[in-house]
Amino acid sequence: MEEKRSVLSPSEWRVMECLWAGPKTLMELVRALKDSAGWTKSTVNTMVRRMEEKGLIVHETAGRAKVFRAALGREAAAASEADCLLERAFRGSVSLLVSSLADRGGLSRADIDELYDILDRAEWNAK
Repeated sequence: MEEKRSVLSPSEWRVMECLWAGPKTLMELVRALKDSAGWTKSTVNTMVRRMEEKGLIVHETAGRAKVFRAALGREAAAASEADCLLERAFRGSVSLLVSSLADRGGLSRADIDELYDILDRAEWNAK
C-alpha cells in the first residue's frame, strides 16, 4: 500500500498561513516570514516559486508587484492532512484515533460533547 503524503510541507504551511489571512506581495511575505520563521528574501522567493509551480499559490500583477494568494483552501489542506495522519498513524481507523485520544485523557468534556454532535450528524447523513 502506498503511503499518503501530506499536501503541504511544514515550510509550505508557514507560507499558506500568511496567505490564508489574505493576499500578500512578496515583500509582505518576506516581512511576515522573517518575523515568524527568520527567513531571508531569497528563501521566501524560492518557496513562493516552488509553491506556484505546484499550483498551491497563484499571483496577479498589480503595477510592479506580484500579489500572491492561496490556490488551496485551508479546509482542503486540513482534510488532506487528516487523511494522511489517519492512514499513517492509525491504519485508516477513526476509532483507533479517537480511542488513542480517549485512552490518554486527551478529550475534554467539551470535546466529547462535540463528538456526540458530530456522530449524530453523521448518523443522520448516513440514513
